[in-house]
Amino acid sequence: MSTKTNALRLLEQAGIEFEVREYSLSMEEFTAERVANLVGMEPDQVFKTLVAIGDRNGPCFAVIPANTELSLKALAAAHGDRKAHLAALKDVLPLTGYERGAVTVIGARKQLPVYLDEIAELFDEIAVSAGARGVQVVLRPQDYASLTGATIAPIAV
Repeated sequence: MSTKTNALRLLEQAGIEFEVREYSLSMEEFTAERVANLVGMEPDQVFKTLVAIGDRNGPCFAVIPANTELSLKALAAAHGDRKAHLAALKDVLPLTGYERGAVTVIGARKQLPVYLDEIAELFDEIAVSAGARGVQVVLRPQDYASLTGATIAPIAV
């Protein structure tokens, strides 16, 4: 493995089993579906991490399958808000410490509430960003939820 990210170090410290899968993709070509293809997994097993902001409870992470969209209404309900919106791209780096295409909950700058779409529970393994563009980490969804304190909720459509 050529890239050792903070997220990978935290997974090792926690004693969680994981596999790293690296890929190369320009930002012009970057989609979660393409990442899934390059790491050899189905798009519904590769999860993208989004940052949303609720009107009452502020920012949170939404972790959803690559081939889905975030239901802002469902996320707001799970987060105890009336409504929510996606964070502006300019706010993602200050909130998370990660740039677009590398956002992960593991090792994020701020500990925000995490909502993991319920489909994750259907799989033995899921992939999430390892905190650097071109690096995914494959792990058991239960380990991911436990490490991140994620709430399992139906937030994707």
